[in-house]
Amino acid sequence: MELDDAYSNGAYIDGAEEFPPRWAAKAEAFRVSLGDRAKLDIAYGPGERNKFDLFLPEGKAKGLFVFVHGGYWLLFDKNSWSHLAAGALAKGWAVAMPSYDLCPDVSIADITSQIAAAVTQAAREVEGPISLAGHSAGGHLVARMLDKDLLAPEVGNRLRTAVPISPLSDLRPLMRTSMNEKFKLDEAAAEAESPILMQERYDAEVTVWVGADERPSFLDQAQWLADAWSCDQKIDPRKHHFDIIDALSDMDSEMVAILTK
Repeated sequence: MELDDAYSNGAYIDGAEEFPPRWAAKAEAFRVSLGDRAKLDIAYGPGERNKFDLFLPEGKAKGLFVFVHGGYWLLFDKNSWSHLAAGALAKGWAVAMPSYDLCPDVSIADITSQIAAAVTQAAREVEGPISLAGHSAGGHLVARMLDKDLLAPEVGNRLRTAVPISPLSDLRPLMRTSMNEKFKLDEAAAEAESPILMQERYDAEVTVWVGADERPSFLDQAQWLADAWSCDQKIDPRKHHFDIIDALSDMDSEMVAILTK
């Protein structure tokens, strides 16, 4: 369809097919390395995929960091990203990583509700401030968490920082991709799920993050969100859609510093 190429990432990244198995291997090794500080498959809902992993720092946690994975609401689960908890863990934060149901089995709005349930359950497990980050479709989902209609005040008022990474902030263009056969978005649904159109938001500090070498459509999506919310934007030099998340594993990165300050 008209915008299929505009929203295609892998076709423009050298060695794109090597990233998913590498992510999965690093994630598994990281979980093993944590031993009993990795609390796996905590249920937040009734479905098989309605679970999150919780990684605990040594000593009392300073707060809770929740990372939501991407994959166009069509791919992946929590098991490919565990290693990205390393940076926040080293700073003394607990890290939760949820899975969620995928389209077309559920709608994007259903997934948004599931992530709200996951954040709520994780907040029961860990005291203190909450920081959120998500990548691509996950960037959309963490941006949606700032909607005051999604999280109860006792959770929403704990939100300190949100970093949507390469987010999808306006879902209306996706109606002009072949993926919409699975999303089943119409104009009303796309508008309702577009963070740029959100009105009442929790007062978290937001930094929109995107790689300088990403597709123009993702640079646009990041800019649209930064403009709509009048928030900070970081364009990371020499980063593309698949390696933009690497900074989360580095305790000394600027991204981790923002999320754990």
